Amino acid sequence: MEQKKQFVIAVYVDNQAGVLTRVTGMFTRRGFNIDALTVGETESPAYSRITITLSGDRYAREQLINQLRKLYSVKKVEVLDDDCIKRGLMLIKVKNTAQTRSDVLAAVDVYRAKVIDYTTDAMSIEITGDPSKIDAFIKLMMPFGIIEMCRTGIVALERGNNTLFN
Repeated sequence: MEQKKQFVIAVYVDNQAGVLTRVTGMFTRRGFNIDALTVGETESPAYSRITITLSGDRYAREQLINQLRKLYSVKKVEVLDDDCIKRGLMLIKVKNTAQTRSDVLAAVDVYRAKVIDYTTDAMSIEITGDPSKIDAFIKLMMPFGIIEMCRTGIVALERGNNTLFN
């Protein structure tokens, strides 16, 4: 039996109300769980790009792609290869104490993050990068006291001048 693997699918769709519901509903009807989902308008206001991260075997991946291509509002579907550029964004709020402040600020510097809000009892930090970098930052912040965090799904592009429409 083939092992489950995480993969990223880029989907260009019409930029219209209800399209995202139809796309995600197709996953629900087939019993697949979406690990992460991001959506936004593309370089053309007529289209949106949905980036979906999920886990499954090759058969499941091919089934999902075939089903996505059948949806009327879907214009293009591509599985992005492992070499694509992947980035995520996270906002994280940690406790700010005299004992931990310098260590948190040092980590912010090392991870090329950015303090975006600072009060006497909390710091809000913005970090972008590969999902593994964000995971490592979360692990590092845990001992300092994470108050709250919010994380986007992956956004991804192919390297070089390749596009979904090449």
